[in-house]
Amino acid sequence: MKHNVLSRGFVPKKFYPRGALFEPGLEDEKLYIERILIKEYSRHDVGNLERQGKSEAYTIQVSKDGHALIENASPLGALHALETFAQLFFAHSSSSGSYTPYAPLVINDNSAFEHRGLNLDIARNWISPADVMRTIEAMAASKLNKLHLHATDAQSWPIEIPALPELAMKGAYSHEQIWHTEDLEAVQLHGVYYGVEVFVEIDLPGHTTSIGNAYPHLITAKDVLWPEYALEPPSGQLRLNSSEVPPFLESLLQDLLTRTSRYSSLFHLGGDELNLNAYLLDPTVRSSSHQVLQPLVQAFINHIISIAATHDLTVIMWEEMVLDWNLTLPSNVVVQTWRGSGDDALGTILNRGYKTIFGSNAYWYLDCGHGYFIDPDPLNPDSPIRSPYLDYCSPYKNWRHMYAYDPVVDIPHSQRHLILGGEVHLWGELTDTVNLDGMLWPRVSAAAEVMWSNPGKKPDESTTRRLADMRERLVMKGVGAGVVQMEWCLRYEGGCRL
Repeated sequence: MKHNVLSRGFVPKKFYPRGALFEPGLEDEKLYIERILIKEYSRHDVGNLERQGKSEAYTIQVSKDGHALIENASPLGALHALETFAQLFFAHSSSSGSYTPYAPLVINDNSAFEHRGLNLDIARNWISPADVMRTIEAMAASKLNKLHLHATDAQSWPIEIPALPELAMKGAYSHEQIWHTEDLEAVQLHGVYYGVEVFVEIDLPGHTTSIGNAYPHLITAKDVLWPEYALEPPSGQLRLNSSEVPPFLESLLQDLLTRTSRYSSLFHLGGDELNLNAYLLDPTVRSSSHQVLQPLVQAFINHIISIAATHDLTVIMWEEMVLDWNLTLPSNVVVQTWRGSGDDALGTILNRGYKTIFGSNAYWYLDCGHGYFIDPDPLNPDSPIRSPYLDYCSPYKNWRHMYAYDPVVDIPHSQRHLILGGEVHLWGELTDTVNLDGMLWPRVSAAAEVMWSNPGKKPDESTTRRLADMRERLVMKGVGAGVVQMEWCLRYEGGCRL
């Protein structure tokens, strides 16, 4: 803990006017915190994050004589408390020591939502295990506790599956761009140490073209012109009525879930953006009729849920499986909403009695506002890709807009217990290992505060200063977080209000 405080503090000079005396003098009388007493009121295995006590509450007390006490109800509460404790300290500009201007103090803290997550796409562009470990450490600083790895997609399959070795060997962009089994385990274990549960999404049955690089007979609408058969290139989806698909899924998921369930009780099966036209080309279906396809989709999803159940996993899926396909699902399934606030997806899911996770693309899509990845076709005078080349979910979601997101404002209190929490999303079309940090931080920290302390608050100058403080601490951790505020505004509090 001493190393944690000393190595992560920063000199907060940019938060004060030039020439201001903001630090204790080196000759001032010093009072040292020599130890921290931690009292935990329940004992659980920290390696089993989901099955331990739900409470993440903690109390920190620092007395005027330097005695520090942390009280918590679970290991996660202790981790959060120690993180908060470290953030009370600043580095001194003239010495190697650290100090806190806040003691004596009492902090009573708890989370508003149990699921506070980041959905990170590691399939469309290469994101390394080291990048994800750095991201986990930054997440812990903001008290996020769920990392949702969108692990595979149409474009690449970077995840090694020993039972099906050709999936990654032929489906990844290259042999150097594969997450091997030891990589995934190391990332999940790293999450355990930082209080972040890492779980995997294998998007099914859509977004599966990359499977066809190794198993082309399982995929329909592969190697055709994509716009009619997919939202993104390349097109291709798992066949819905093939006798060869179920045993493939058994091999895939039994291999993967046996390993990931050691560290997480969650599995995300995807289920979004299923293209109906693709099944006109499926020799086992030859129809794009919703009426024909619906029972096949129901059977497909039922099969995946049954496999996950053998590993005692809670299944998460995207909203389309309920809202577009009207599937009947077990009551313990969690439905994740994502489409813009205008269609009331969250309310509709709750009315059907399902637990849910929020994260609207109108507020919490970090990739929005960076433009399309699709190029205009010079031979197509009617190309929709034209100036000003805005992507579908523009504009850019700045941190204030993200902080102002209030998904529960219209939800009756009688249904709010079904809302587990939320996730902020980074889809990877225009993100790789080089620009990852700046795409995430500090905006993710703004969303994290919403999920920890409750939505419905408007950002003000105090929010700006808190987030700017967090940004400096992330930079000290080696995270390339973007700027929150112009330095003059931070130095002269009140000077940038309007």
